[in-house]
Amino acid sequence: MRNYSGKLQQLLCLLICVLMVVVVSIRRDGKVAGRYVNQQQTVAPKTEPMAVLEDGSVRLNTTELGKDIVGYGGIVPLEITLQDGRVKSIRALANSESPDFFTEASALLTKWNGKTIEDAQKMKVDAVSGATFSSKAIIGNVQRGLQYAAKNPVKTSVWSEFDFSAKAIAGLIVVLMAAIVPLFIKNRRYRIAQQILNVIVLGFWCGSFLNYTSIISYMSNGMNMVALIVPVIMLITAFVYPLFGKKSYYCTHVCPFGSLQELAGKCVGYKVRMKPTTARRLDMFRQILWTILMLCLWTGIWFDWIDYEPFSAFVFQSASWVVIAIAVAFVALSTVIMRPYCRFVCPTGSLLKYSQYSIFKKKKKK
Repeated sequence: MRNYSGKLQQLLCLLICVLMVVVVSIRRDGKVAGRYVNQQQTVAPKTEPMAVLEDGSVRLNTTELGKDIVGYGGIVPLEITLQDGRVKSIRALANSESPDFFTEASALLTKWNGKTIEDAQKMKVDAVSGATFSSKAIIGNVQRGLQYAAKNPVKTSVWSEFDFSAKAIAGLIVVLMAAIVPLFIKNRRYRIAQQILNVIVLGFWCGSFLNYTSIISYMSNGMNMVALIVPVIMLITAFVYPLFGKKSYYCTHVCPFGSLQELAGKCVGYKVRMKPTTARRLDMFRQILWTILMLCLWTGIWFDWIDYEPFSAFVFQSASWVVIAIAVAFVALSTVIMRPYCRFVCPTGSLLKYSQYSIFKKKKKK
């Protein structure tokens, strides 16, 4: 009976945390799962996907065509101008992308200039290293716009949304290994190998991780389950696994930054001996910090704090020096203190922790 009640409470805590993120999504973007929450917002953003201008050129707007294509911070609508059947220019419309990432990705906007619609559709454009999510959103919006201009029905197979690049395949394999293998294999050497893969492949190569920016973006805009398969698996390990007794699984087995801190800790034998009182006070600090930051999101006072979580330092080509400095400081600190950012600061980790909370604890055997 106690175990049953504990599971119910855990489900309730998960629901409360989901509702917290829903509130933030509505407060920031005015929508949930790509749908605007009031009639005015539902009508206002509607735009015609195609318009013929006075000079005979055609202007495409991908706001509706690409509403399911999500970048790093949200949808990335484009304005594509066609002249005499060729791409004349492509301009980015208002979006919620991080300026640092989007500046890098914007280099792609001129790639299709001068191409016919048919040739532009056949082009294979690679994402900009360091701004993968924004780049893919730009490429996807261009493809949708060109499909519409060619009067081709947008009827694609499920697998057409899947990224078959070496990077995407490697990321999928590593995240599946992290999600499945540790459930059956408890081996120190394997754990180290998996952590190295998490850092190199998921972190530095793919730039895949969970943070407030990504979680709020998924809640606001919805998710293409095929195109975003790696983040989907990460979300499952973060929110579903704990319901089956695997608490903090994402943080300890999947998260690239958590893996990097643990690996750094193995490099130095000396460790700071922390008194239990000090550890409790630091944990209290984490809870107070999380509460303050959530209030900032709910009230709209400071949304930008989510841009300073150190996870984006993996995408160091586009990350700000402040984020990189924060990440480096905590990795250095983790050589003498076990995973300090995870244990005493991480707002994303706090959200995951509270989503799996239960007052019922198993009694220790005497």
